[in-house]
Amino acid sequence: MSMLKRNEVPVEETWNLNDLFSSEEAYLEAIEEMKQLVEISAKQLPGTITDAKGAIAAIEATEKIQLKLVPIGTYASLSHSVDQTNTENQMRSAQFGSLAASIATKLSFVKSDLLALDEAILKEAQLLNPSYENYINKLLIQKPHQLHPEAEKALAAFGATFNAPYELYNTTKLVDMNFPNFEVDGEQFPLSYNLFEGDWELETDTKKRRAAFDAFSSKLREYQHTTAKTYNTHLKIEKTDADLRGYETIYDALLESQQVDRSMYDRQIDLIMNELAPHMRRYAKLLQKTHELDKMTFADLKISLDPSYEPTITVEESRQYMKDGLSIMGDDYIKMIDRSFDERWIDFAQNAGKSTGAFCSSPYGVHPYVLISWTSRMNEVFVLAHELGHAGHFYLANDAQNIYNARPSLYFIEAPSTMNEMLMANYLLQNSTDARFKRWVISSIISRTYYHNFVTHLLEAAYQRKVYDIIDAGGNVNAPKLNELKREVLEQFWGDTVEITEGAELTWMRQPHYYMGLYPYTYSAGLTISTQVSQRILNGDESAVGEWIEVLKAGGTKTPVELSKMAGVDITTEQPLRDTIAFIGNLVTQLEQLTEELQTV
Repeated sequence: MSMLKRNEVPVEETWNLNDLFSSEEAYLEAIEEMKQLVEISAKQLPGTITDAKGAIAAIEATEKIQLKLVPIGTYASLSHSVDQTNTENQMRSAQFGSLAASIATKLSFVKSDLLALDEAILKEAQLLNPSYENYINKLLIQKPHQLHPEAEKALAAFGATFNAPYELYNTTKLVDMNFPNFEVDGEQFPLSYNLFEGDWELETDTKKRRAAFDAFSSKLREYQHTTAKTYNTHLKIEKTDADLRGYETIYDALLESQQVDRSMYDRQIDLIMNELAPHMRRYAKLLQKTHELDKMTFADLKISLDPSYEPTITVEESRQYMKDGLSIMGDDYIKMIDRSFDERWIDFAQNAGKSTGAFCSSPYGVHPYVLISWTSRMNEVFVLAHELGHAGHFYLANDAQNIYNARPSLYFIEAPSTMNEMLMANYLLQNSTDARFKRWVISSIISRTYYHNFVTHLLEAAYQRKVYDIIDAGGNVNAPKLNELKREVLEQFWGDTVEITEGAELTWMRQPHYYMGLYPYTYSAGLTISTQVSQRILNGDESAVGEWIEVLKAGGTKTPVELSKMAGVDITTEQPLRDTIAFIGNLVTQLEQLTEELQTV
């Protein structure tokens, strides 16, 4: 059995990109219209950005271009993400990268001229048009790090080139890397990135699961040096940019846009590495005992605590779970969920060349799009709830804010998504008294919500910090060094509870987040916030949901600290994180008790 090609999957399992552009011709027409807008701005704006009025006119002009650019870029990106083997998709994506770089080059003078203005003039501009206050505040933060206009223009021209490492990574992973079948007891089984991460990692047959892990790791290993060189190139680009702009460290450069300081970043990693580890080791031991495994290996960590119980679920059944589980968010939110199914905002199909994992893209002025590869496992309820959390966030923020104000800090971005996972879990727990079902839900919260966000991504963050320390000191990394660093982090967290199997050190090759700055740690940051807010809701705080909706509508008009405060959480202290770790520990204890009860029945 081989993976279906994109043109072989049922159309109802795919998303409808016609809401972006009705045809390829319409897409190309939009590009021409945007080019005309760019040419007009490039001719009319130079020399006019000298006072507050001129500043506002320039921001308005570039806003119109952004509104045109977003759906064009989204169309190119989403087309490519569902089939990266398709030559037309590859070329469209590459052409958009070149187009975006060309536009950035022609209009780089706008930002340079704005930042050349006195602070007093920019403050006056904020008074002239308060809707741009947030945008101008962010400009003021960047002001000390702005280069000479000609230097900025040159860097803008290299935009597509600077994005090349990420494109190379995806091409290696999803186009060049073809996995052969693997064999267990004389039987052949198919293997691909999506099949491994969606099925084989969760496989209950230990021989098949471990054989799949070995086969998967073997193929990764063949590409480790190319992937490491690609990653090192990306890191050097980030380091060079940080140095050119006069940042003291690469961390300062990457955290500036997140609107948090280094202490909040380090705290998230250090506390979880040290204080969550004992709870997760207990969970690993529970898995080993329940499955009667000879030893607990890295390849066994994703298995279900009670695999014989996990039900399957169809796409249509998942709709009702979304509506019931998230109904507390209100009627408008549920209408958004219905629309996402009825209007095909979601791509469920499994096909060759499709991006791994799941994500939500939320183009301003259209509607969100969700990518997921549906396996019919019940845990997909949590994955889909997560991505619809992103969708709901930007559905509300895009409606309430202008394009410059809609997107919040990366630090906060995962709070709405993980919030939905918590609401779904709470709903499932409240609607059953069956001990086995309750155990399945709690184990899903740990294995899906907390393991994925608080462990998998946090371990990525701890590893990423080691990498950036080397780069910041002027060093480089290669495959052996990256393998060494990843193994160090895994061994530190799991201790002697889990055998870090050969191949586990290659896990760094699987995550695209490393090409997105300091992203991995933000999952645990967001989940810390959402855990605390969901507890407010669960404990009957009648104002919690309404406050959370207002937080979502606020978009990027406030910092992560301010958004969290709106939701009743103070992330300037370590208490919310400590409370969340204690909450996870309590869940593990409940699992241990429920397992013991079920075994004595």
